[in-house]
Amino acid sequence: MTKPKTTVAQNTWEFLRDPMIAPTGFREYDARWKYPDEINLPGVTALGLGLGTQMHRRGIAPVIAVGNDYRDYSLSIKNALMLGLMQAGITVKDIGPALSPMAYFAQFHLDAPAVAMVTASHNPNGWTGVKMGFERPLTHGPDEMDELREIVLSGAGETRAGGGYEFIHGVREAYLDDLVGDFKMTRKLKVVCATGNGTASAFAPELFERLGVEVVDSHNRLDYTFPNYNPNPEAMEMLHDMSASVKASGADFALGFDGDGDRCGVVDDEGEEIFADKMGVIMARDLARLYPGSTFVADVKSTGLFASDPELQAHGAKADYWKTGHSHMKRRVKEIGALAGFEKSGHYFLAEPIGRGYDCGMRVAVEICKLMDRNPTKSMSDLRRALPRTWSTPTMSPFCPDTEKYDTLARIVDKLVARHAAGETLGGRPIKEVVTVNGARVILDNGAWGLVRASSNTPNLVVVCESPASEDELRAIFEDLDAVIRTEANVGDYDQTF
Repeated sequence: MTKPKTTVAQNTWEFLRDPMIAPTGFREYDARWKYPDEINLPGVTALGLGLGTQMHRRGIAPVIAVGNDYRDYSLSIKNALMLGLMQAGITVKDIGPALSPMAYFAQFHLDAPAVAMVTASHNPNGWTGVKMGFERPLTHGPDEMDELREIVLSGAGETRAGGGYEFIHGVREAYLDDLVGDFKMTRKLKVVCATGNGTASAFAPELFERLGVEVVDSHNRLDYTFPNYNPNPEAMEMLHDMSASVKASGADFALGFDGDGDRCGVVDDEGEEIFADKMGVIMARDLARLYPGSTFVADVKSTGLFASDPELQAHGAKADYWKTGHSHMKRRVKEIGALAGFEKSGHYFLAEPIGRGYDCGMRVAVEICKLMDRNPTKSMSDLRRALPRTWSTPTMSPFCPDTEKYDTLARIVDKLVARHAAGETLGGRPIKEVVTVNGARVILDNGAWGLVRASSNTPNLVVVCESPASEDELRAIFEDLDAVIRTEANVGDYDQTF
């Protein structure tokens, strides 16, 4: 394989001939680039050849399920990727346009040893990427991504005979059948279904109808220009739109899905946004009653309630806080035999006997409907108010260059660890400990905390804070944490504040 170039000028002969890949696109557990600024189609083919070569090196049987999200360029990206896979001697099973969890499902449904899903997830248009995995339900983590990066960027991909192609019909229908089973609501529910015109538009409304739920449509027409907002249920713009739809329609709640359908956001019947970690506690409470003694994994951005909630403790539930990132979380849930994992960004990992362990926004929607069916006298706002009160920020992301963010974070972590060692405070409270499994989660003496870590997918740091005491304390924690972050000159503006 020709060694890919880092840059090739667009609209040139070389751009249509020579592979070009920006090295920064190989991230902790996904591959993502701006297209065509950071990767061209020959570069995507080189990526496919590298992925196929990695399969051979690891002794993975040469068969892969491949899907693509609903963006105007995703089919071109997928075709280029499949060409590289076939050059590597891999048999491609093309499942067509798909959600990421539908591609993960296809691994089980087709008994495929590997999966590759062409998607930029919740990133805006102009981005592309690939989520991939060999050991179901897992996806590539840092070790696999480092190996793939080395194969591709060094030009070590090997062509082999024996590659093939087959288009597989009916996976979408099988996926929906698997999600619904024979379940039907016994309680009347009216739900706002928000898809932001993304790929979930082709799935979620039908899913709700099959469950027997009345659907209030919210931007459910497929439109890859995303005319209303970028589908991202962690963004306040989408959550506020969902809230307005609930209030206008009198719906019981709203569920919103991101661009590739592996995340789910929730707004209750009063129009209040329930961030995914709090929704996770609501679900964990329900599941702990059904499966006492269960372990739940939460990412380091998530509320401290997984460990401190009295109701979870009463049912013997155990909390395990782990690294943020869908690949890290899937792996941890499987590793320790947890019943479920919850990530503040809206990824939920429901393992056997509920799900298969991968993140699926549609599965979460089904399980939330089942939860409400098991609690026929409760509204979603009742379940929210039943949780111990905490004040928390949204997930905020100040800019930091991709090539500098990890070194920048390391210096910030050192400063926060030193602050603890010196007996200094954060937000006016003593620091109890600094957890450094993924950035720095600074935990205070009353259970309040502030987190800073590096985004795995974008040129940003990530900042989240929570207080069990008051909004004033929350703001004080954020201001002190932000002051430490601001000692680094290359950290820019936040994408949103609170």
